[in-house]
Amino acid sequence: MKLPTPDPTAQAYSDKLSEIIRQEIIQAGGFITFARFMELALYAPGLGYYSAGQHQFGKGGDFITAPEISPLFSQCVAQQFKQILCELGKGDILELGAGTGVFAKDLLLELEVLDNLPEHYFILEISAELRARQKKILSLHCPHLLPRITWLDSLPTAMDGIIVANEVLDAMPVHCFSIDNSGIKERCVTWDKDHFTWLLTAPTTPTLAQSISLLLQEYALPKGYESEINLGLSAWIKSIAASLNRGVILLFDYGYGRAEYYHAERKMGTLMCYYQHQRHDDPFKLIGLQDMTAHVDFTTVVDTAATAGYALAGYTIQAAFLLNCHLLELAQKKVITSIAQFNQIQAIKKLTLPSEMGELIKVMALSKNYTKQLCGFPLPDRRRDL
Repeated sequence: MKLPTPDPTAQAYSDKLSEIIRQEIIQAGGFITFARFMELALYAPGLGYYSAGQHQFGKGGDFITAPEISPLFSQCVAQQFKQILCELGKGDILELGAGTGVFAKDLLLELEVLDNLPEHYFILEISAELRARQKKILSLHCPHLLPRITWLDSLPTAMDGIIVANEVLDAMPVHCFSIDNSGIKERCVTWDKDHFTWLLTAPTTPTLAQSISLLLQEYALPKGYESEINLGLSAWIKSIAASLNRGVILLFDYGYGRAEYYHAERKMGTLMCYYQHQRHDDPFKLIGLQDMTAHVDFTTVVDTAATAGYALAGYTIQAAFLLNCHLLELAQKKVITSIAQFNQIQAIKKLTLPSEMGELIKVMALSKNYTKQLCGFPLPDRRRDL
């Protein structure tokens, strides 16, 4: 695929990051895991995709998230949050990875209309550049709510309320593997002549070897099968789960239950790259300038949460969640021009159509010391897919 050519400044950043990764490969003895490569490409201080000040989100970026498509997304989520906060009596909201701040802005403004503002709105954001963008947009659109908003450097402890993450888990580094005639191979990264390329090795850790062996016991994966596995997912879920005394964790992300994720026909995995709204599968292009994602194994999420004392309160597709939270009714509340109405209809299609975000993004609710049926999850119930 022919991708757009980056400007000289961006290319210079990419070249600098590529050299840093190349030197790490040399110091490591000739290769590094793909998880380490992905971590550096996305999060290397000052140079990684999420830390170098690139404009990743929206129409001028590399991809667009649901809150950027329409405020209706955040307004629907507010309906679910209202129910939870009312049931708890009081509570806080913690947003993980708040992107541009658009979701927080639209959500808080809608909760204000609903007379259900949280006591505190916490944002945990590792990117200094994104944190600055969030502060700017919130200061511009809802300055009167700033006293409720706090940016955190680490997870809180013992909060009551809601933890929400929208398209956060799919940006976590993953290990890549393949199955060949000799068994399990890890797909690592090396430098060959003048470019990064794949290198097949034995699994670099016992944990990885054991995890893939368990998959092979459960699923008939054919020779030549390639996929990925997020070894950090369970630890991440445990750390998030420990932050909440009472309330709900709400996750929006691309993903599947494990049986669908590791289906024999999904033989090339889910690893994907995005650059200026073009989608491709080569992670070794445009280092630090393109996004890289891998789908979420939601079975691992719920299994880990269960060990931390959480119940699965709901699992469905994004379209169903939004419709259950009154998407169509909210769309009809305001009188708008014909042009705005056309744009709104296109946004609703993007959010709900099966070929767009509607079925690709799943919504999972995990509850702790909270038993009320959540309004966003009555039908369709997709928990059987886990």
